Order: sequence, then structure tokens, then C-alpha cells
Amino acid sequence: MNLVKEAAMELASLSIYKGILNRTVPKAFYRLLWTANGASLEAFLDAWGAFFDALSARGFSENLAGCLTGTALFDENAFSLAAAAGTAVLPEGVRHAVRRDLSVIRRVASLTPRDLREGSAFAQEIAALELPEWKTGEPVAVLSGELEQCLPKMAAYYRANGCGMYARYRAFIWRGHKIQPVAYPDGQRLADLKGYDLQRKLAVDNTLAFLQGLPANNCLLYGDRGTGKSSTVKAMLNEFYPQGLRVIEIPKENLMDFPALVDQIAAIPLKFIIFIDDLSFSRQDDTYAALKAVLEGGLAARPENALIYATSNRRHLLRESFSDREGDEIHLGDTIQESMSLADRFGLSINFCLPDKARFLEIVELLARQRELDEYLPEIQAGAERWAIARGGRSPRCAKQYVDDAEARIRRGQPLA
Repeated sequence: MNLVKEAAMELASLSIYKGILNRTVPKAFYRLLWTANGASLEAFLDAWGAFFDALSARGFSENLAGCLTGTALFDENAFSLAAAAGTAVLPEGVRHAVRRDLSVIRRVASLTPRDLREGSAFAQEIAALELPEWKTGEPVAVLSGELEQCLPKMAAYYRANGCGMYARYRAFIWRGHKIQPVAYPDGQRLADLKGYDLQRKLAVDNTLAFLQGLPANNCLLYGDRGTGKSSTVKAMLNEFYPQGLRVIEIPKENLMDFPALVDQIAAIPLKFIIFIDDLSFSRQDDTYAALKAVLEGGLAARPENALIYATSNRRHLLRESFSDREGDEIHLGDTIQESMSLADRFGLSINFCLPDKARFLEIVELLARQRELDEYLPEIQAGAERWAIARGGRSPRCAKQYVDDAEARIRRGQPLA
């Protein structure tokens, strides 16, 4: 039996890690191996081109081994789930299957283009075609070295990073009744956010307590538009995801799905912030009641590994009119208390209000200095105030937009607006 056919059979016999064959590159490579000894030269050449295209599209044309072994890091299977949950003892049959599968993946990943050409049934026909070639490269670090050491290294990786999509991604959104990953999350960092140090410290301290397994509160970040409420949550994710933090955004209109969401993450050994952006209610509708139950008092309570962070331009979340307080209800006080009760169920409420002129210019200065525009500070500060007046108010968002514009003009040698 030649090397290529043997590799195809070994991949077909994967058990615990069989799921990697559903991933694009391993699936394309698997097809290539089988067509190498098939009846059709056309199918083999098509499989070669499709595989190389898939490998190149992911930036691994120089490292096949890194690509194939890397898929094992993100596979959700009996071993990775148990390891992520901290299960100390696995049946020996499972451990044997894992060792075998990892050995197969490493061995198959070492195949070269020459191995494929010479091991195919079409070696003579394709000799002069100059087919595109990849390099084998090296396996990922946790799958390098002695095979026996790979199991504890893989278990430690899953324990620290989770498995499946939670190891591959950091940000998620609830859509179509399931958790879907966000491939390109906002890259905002805490160092990029200027001002509001006290407010951000409250949010950061609460989040760190949560990550350390200490008591922590659901958090409401409320206040004026453009003050960095949502950016604070995104920046904390980028800061703390190596410590096991993940964020799942759920639209307000989908809050009725909250029990289904938490069922999917309750057993995952990571910490989740369930993020509700721009939260407010025009009336006490079903989603209002659903969120109240989620925060406190419902049967489908949030799991230990989740907190709820919400942002809003309103402190009390529920829009009110004077007529609401002048109605003909007998127990008007109860109605007013009901309208305020949702916000009270967030253990931590943090106010972000618009800065005054001095604070606004300080934010502009900090942003400009971060971008090494110190020598242009007088013109930048003068232009910032004109920019804010033209846009009807000062805010950190306004400051960033102006500094973006000013930097672009300076780099192009144009006068500041």
C-alpha cells in the first residue's frame, strides 16, 4: 500500500477528531488523497487545485502541518469538552483513541507535494504540469514533540481556552436562535479610551472579580451618547479574553431567548458577558418582563459563568411621560416603582456624562499625544472646539472623530479644519 492511500485510510478512520474533516482545508486535503488513486485524472487535478486554493486563502501555503494540526485545537469532541470542563479521569479507550487520532493528524500533515505526485496513479501524466506546491512546515506547539506529552498539553490548552468556536473566537452574537461567532470584532483597547478613568475602573474591577471567581454584579453603563459605554465593554473583551473572557451580544428584541442562550454556555469553562447594547423600553412589554426575570427572580437564572452588561442612554431604561405620573390609577406609586425596578436590578450602575469644555480638550490632547502629534497641539485644540460646536456637542466620540480627521490632514500636509 502506498503512502498516499494509507494516509487517506487513516484520515477516514479518525474517531474522536473526526470533526476536523468538516473543516475546509482538512476536507479538501482528504478529497485530494482519495482522488490520488481514483479513476479520474480530472478529479485529481481539480482536487489538487481546490486544496491549494483553500490552503492559500487561509495563509498556510508555507505551513500545511500548522494548518491541519491547528484544526484540532478548535475541535469540539468528547476529549476537548471533558478537558475544558476539567474532567480529571477519562476512560482509557478514549485516551487511546485521542493518541491515535493525534498521531494520524501529525503524520498526514507531514505529506509533501512530492509524496502526492509520486504516490498518485497519475505520476507520469502530471510530471510536466508544474502543479502548485505547499510546504509542510511545523505542527502547532501543543502538538509538537513526544506524542505522550501532547495529551496533557492539549488538555491544558482546552482548559485554558475552551474548545470549539469559543477557543477560536472571542466575540459572539445571538442570531437565528443560536450563538454565532464574530470573525472580526472591534479592536478597541482600554488604552485607546481617554477620560472616564473612575467609571472604567469600576467596570474593570467588577470584570476582574468575575474572572477570578469572586462575587460580581450585573452592570448597567448609562449616560449620554458618544461617551464610550459600548466601547468600554468591547475594550474589556480585548483586554481580558486571554484570561477566559468572552462576550455574547444579544439584541433587546431577542431577550425572550435568554434561557436558550444560557443553556448553551452553562457548561463551558469560560466566563461570558452577555451584552445588551442601547437598552431602553417604550412600555412594559414582554422583553421588559423577560429581562427583569433574567436579572433577578426568574427560574431561568443566569449561570455562574455569565454576567449581564447593558448600555443605555437612560438611567431608568423605561421611557416615561408626565401622563404616566398623572394617570388615574389608584396605586400610582406602584406604577412608578415598577418603572424604576429594572434599573435597580443591576447591582452596578455607572454613569457616563458628557464632558465640559476643559475635559473635552483634555481628551483631545491625550488622543493627539498618543498618536505623536504633540507639535500640532495648539492647532488641534483650536480646531477641536470648532468641530464640536459644528456637531452640536462635545463627547469622547466627537473628540476621536476630530483627531482622526486632524491626523489624516497633518499626514497629507493639509491645513487643519
